Amino acid sequence: MQHSLNVVSIDEAISIVNSGDRIFVQGAAMTPNTLVNALCEKRYEELENVEILSIHTEGEVKYAIPPYNQAFKINSCFVGSNVRKAVNTNQGDYIPIFLSEIGLLFRRNILPLNVAIVQVSPPDQHGFCSLGVSVDVTLPAIQMAQKVIAQVNPHIPRTHGDGIIHVSHIDYAIYVDEPIHIHNPKILTEVDKRIGKHVAALIEDGATLQLGIGNIPNAVLANLHNHKRLGIHTELFSDGILPLVEKGVITGEEKEIDAWKIVTTFAEGSQKLYDFIDDNPLVLFKEAAYTNDTAIIRKNPKVTAINSAIEIDLTGQICADSIGYQHFSGVGGQMDFIRGACLSKGGKPIFALTSQTKKGVSKITSHLKEGASVTTTRAHVNYVATEYGVVSLFGKNLHQRAKALISIAHPDHRESLSKAAYERFER
Repeated sequence: MQHSLNVVSIDEAISIVNSGDRIFVQGAAMTPNTLVNALCEKRYEELENVEILSIHTEGEVKYAIPPYNQAFKINSCFVGSNVRKAVNTNQGDYIPIFLSEIGLLFRRNILPLNVAIVQVSPPDQHGFCSLGVSVDVTLPAIQMAQKVIAQVNPHIPRTHGDGIIHVSHIDYAIYVDEPIHIHNPKILTEVDKRIGKHVAALIEDGATLQLGIGNIPNAVLANLHNHKRLGIHTELFSDGILPLVEKGVITGEEKEIDAWKIVTTFAEGSQKLYDFIDDNPLVLFKEAAYTNDTAIIRKNPKVTAINSAIEIDLTGQICADSIGYQHFSGVGGQMDFIRGACLSKGGKPIFALTSQTKKGVSKITSHLKEGASVTTTRAHVNYVATEYGVVSLFGKNLHQRAKALISIAHPDHRESLSKAAYERFER
């Protein structure tokens, strides 16, 4: 079996892309910007109608900006800030899909891939490279793409789990030596801290946690230092977990699936996080079809899924991926984990959000904006937390839900929300 990479010049690597191709680009902290931007800069004048398919990516991606964008169209399964403008024009579009099912688009040849562009660690003595901290939907993309181009980078953490690929599966490789994308934790605001305390009070010892990235998940984790025997089964994890592992709060000992392991599909955070992950058998990186499989999630005890929302209406409908007609992010794994938590023995699905935007607009609304998507239905929504408290909507009728949600809305908006609720439910 071949044990060495086919290392070529960057020009030769990108020469295999043809007009009309569909290209998968690995995302998150592992975005292979050197290869992707070279493709844009060197070939945009000769290519046309090349489709870029990805979940969210990091850094500047030149296929989204002029003059390079004349050769490319974006088809995004999760919209990040670097492509948001393009996706909301005729240069791009958005596929509403659960993270758990994106791999099926490749495996069932619904969206066949001509090329996958990825980033990997250098091969070990047996010829195996690691997909690093982004296994997610990259694994099925590599398995199904006609050609794979990789930038090989010594900064990539070698991760345990599904993301090990042999050099024979890489058609062309280039070497780079550059740090992967870093997201250092931000300072928690007083509002973040208040939400964190409210949510942490719902978490029981022995719970299995799913959290995302950002201030609110980190604020929740900061309040768990007196908890015991917590487990992690999540799609994404970041720095807030590290102090709890070091203190022995997170052990995973009560998990039914992958006990004693931190299970994730991608990670994004500080260099300290990546150093912790590197060659650490405690952390298991699995394909998103596994981590986000509701049938697997539900088997763990007390699954506590903490998710966010852009807005929630008075009946409990959640919009988390659009602002009106404008695509903002994506469906992601929210529904996968909310339903998994609902079905888990002792599970708690939680939505945690600030009561209003930085501009003072209430996130608890009488109705979703025109054009807004319903990311999570009101039948799935149970706990909702803001800095003003936590309510449970489970078993409540529409009138009761409205009253409960108004009680945790920002005081500046409670009167108008109460009026809207009266007009809807009382007249």
